[in-house]
Amino acid sequence: MDQSLLELNQKLDALTAQVAYLTEQAQMAERQRSERSELLRDLTPIANEAFRLTVEQLEEVQEYIDLADLLRLGKRLLRNGRNIEKTLDLFESALDLLDTVGPLSDSAFEKAVDLLAAFEKKGYFVFARGGLRLFDNIVSNFTEEDVTRLGDNIVLILNTVKDMTQPEIMQFVRSTLLVAEGEVQKPVDTSLIALLKQMGDPAVRRGLGLTLRVLRVVGEQARA
Repeated sequence: MDQSLLELNQKLDALTAQVAYLTEQAQMAERQRSERSELLRDLTPIANEAFRLTVEQLEEVQEYIDLADLLRLGKRLLRNGRNIEKTLDLFESALDLLDTVGPLSDSAFEKAVDLLAAFEKKGYFVFARGGLRLFDNIVSNFTEEDVTRLGDNIVLILNTVKDMTQPEIMQFVRSTLLVAEGEVQKPVDTSLIALLKQMGDPAVRRGLGLTLRVLRVVGEQARA
């Protein structure tokens, strides 16, 4: 009798556990159904609005869209799936490279900005603008014939400039200009007696002799 009661109690316990499990599963299913219904209620207005906007946009372009074109485009996308995937891989690799090079490029950009600021401070850009204006003036005032003659005589011009820029000549010109600048400010006696007195100065006679020699050379060149 006791054994039978024990078995009966065990069966009742098992049955109670099964009922509790089924009840829990039913409650869970009900909750999921309720959640789905709530989600559906929330998404329905959004889906309706998206559908409405889609219809409006398609109405604007319906004359340019053909269903056959869309199908053909879809087929091409499917056929080129691997190529698209490779392209995306390359794009991701490029993004990784940009992430790696980004700090280096920022540093290089900062150095370039600092260098340009230093050039601006030293006046390189002002000089460049002046050079552009000079070049513009040359282009505006020289004809094609002038440029041709300049090209024919450029070697002679450069040799002349090279001779004129010799250190001893430049020093002579500079010294002469400095002395002349001071002498011009002084009063000048142009009377005959004053001029005759100056002729007694050896330096004056030497300068006059050199001047006459140069004038002689100029005259010979002009006669030739």
